[in-house]
Amino acid sequence: MDGTIGTALSWMFSSFMVIGVVVPYVPQYMSMNQKKSMEGFSTKVCLVLLLANILRIAFWFGHPFETPLLLQSILTVNAMLGLMELCVRLEPQSQIKHKFTDFDSDYFWKWSTFEDYIQFLAVFACVVGVLTAMFRSSYVFVEGLGLAALLTEALLAAPQFWHNYQSKSTEGMSISMVLLWLAGDVAKSAYFIVNRAPLQFWVCGFTQIGLDLAILLQVAMYTR
Repeated sequence: MDGTIGTALSWMFSSFMVIGVVVPYVPQYMSMNQKKSMEGFSTKVCLVLLLANILRIAFWFGHPFETPLLLQSILTVNAMLGLMELCVRLEPQSQIKHKFTDFDSDYFWKWSTFEDYIQFLAVFACVVGVLTAMFRSSYVFVEGLGLAALLTEALLAAPQFWHNYQSKSTEGMSISMVLLWLAGDVAKSAYFIVNRAPLQFWVCGFTQIGLDLAILLQVAMYTR
């Protein structure tokens, strides 16, 4: 009986790990869709998560980790694509079109169509995939890949923090999103510890908690 309960709790927690990662973006998506504006939200958050999870998926091929964490990455990539598609639709369009193939660093991640974002991500995924296939037997490369993936993810909230700092405002940013970030990161860090995930996951979790708290401090400061 105890074994059955333990298995059920483990399955529920694993399901939360897979689905819970995208829950914080639901209120942000709904808020932007309702207001027909993406003001206050940094699309660099999507960029960070997309790059981090593509790297993490590649890391799995060299150092397989828990299946829920792999599924989490796949779901996150799809969720961020959906959020970016909304942002592109809501972004005011100028007469001058900016494309990924222009290779203009001034407009990196500020392209005019959703297809340009897909092109960039496809190129990035292909490069990472080829390198992983070539060097997957190298311990240094694989562990470096995992560290790069998780350090990138650890900086998830950094673009939003910087955006808030520059504008001296958190207007347009969903506070519910940040609170859900914090709750999810605390639970995620506990999961990493209990399941003895690689050290890279621990570093990621605790760094994210620190950034979440920093953004909540901004909310308190800028709404005085």
